[in-house]
Amino acid sequence: YIYFTGNVFVVSLAVADLVVAIYPYPLVLTSVFHNGWNLGYLHCQISGFLMGLSVIGSIFNITGIAINRYCYICHSLKYDKLYSDKNSLCYVVLIWVLTFVAIVPNLFVGSLQYDPRIYSCTFAQSVSSAYTIAVVFFHFLLPIAIVTFCYLRIWILVIQVRRRVKPDNNPRLKPHDFRNFVTMFVVFVLFAVCWAPLNFIGLAVAVNPETVIPRIPEWLFVSSYYMAYFNSCLNAIIYGLLNQNFRREYKRIIVTFCTAKVFFQDSSNDAGDRMKSKPSPLITNNNQVKVDS
Repeated sequence: YIYFTGNVFVVSLAVADLVVAIYPYPLVLTSVFHNGWNLGYLHCQISGFLMGLSVIGSIFNITGIAINRYCYICHSLKYDKLYSDKNSLCYVVLIWVLTFVAIVPNLFVGSLQYDPRIYSCTFAQSVSSAYTIAVVFFHFLLPIAIVTFCYLRIWILVIQVRRRVKPDNNPRLKPHDFRNFVTMFVVFVLFAVCWAPLNFIGLAVAVNPETVIPRIPEWLFVSSYYMAYFNSCLNAIIYGLLNQNFRREYKRIIVTFCTAKVFFQDSSNDAGDRMKSKPSPLITNNNQVKVDS
């Protein structure tokens, strides 16, 4: 597997997951502590914009990864040309350009608003029914359909290869490729499961807001919202559980951190011992005075 090509998409997905941790989540904590939003309109818009950027960036990157895996396994002869290092970088840039373009309309529709139920500025599903339906379709249902098609085709090929239906065909299906495929497939499934409830609630609200909104319990909306955004924390766990390289790096980071912590503790203790063993200047001077006298 061409590691640069595969890793550049994974890094891009990691960036999308980290966006919410840098700015929006600290503001959410501030709102929780103050029991309301007290940071002004501008911070609310920026926070909501970055949250949307993270969400759309995640699903677009997951879609890009699925297409990459599909081309690598099912169209291996064309893969090297389609996914050269330069082309892969261009695809990642395109993903983020499309993500930015997809989020910008929120600023004009006025759909980024503070919701006291979740203590954050986020996409308000009831502002525009047409826009909410478009968001759910283009930012969730369509990408999910594309990713499902890609992984379904890969699974079919895997079954065919294992049953030796196509002995003359030699697809790129090495063990580590299969493990990478399974890892990203699990990432996709968890994303779909975590985000489906909130998107279906939004779709129901958009279709019939007068009837649906009063019937949605607050606990259902809040739990679906936090389940959706909890997905950003899951990918690192999945990588650690299913990918040996990530497990090895996690262990190295933990060992390095623990070693550094022990080193600083030992250094601090040694410094304290030296301070205790070193004679006090006051005592030394007093003794000197007694000798002189």
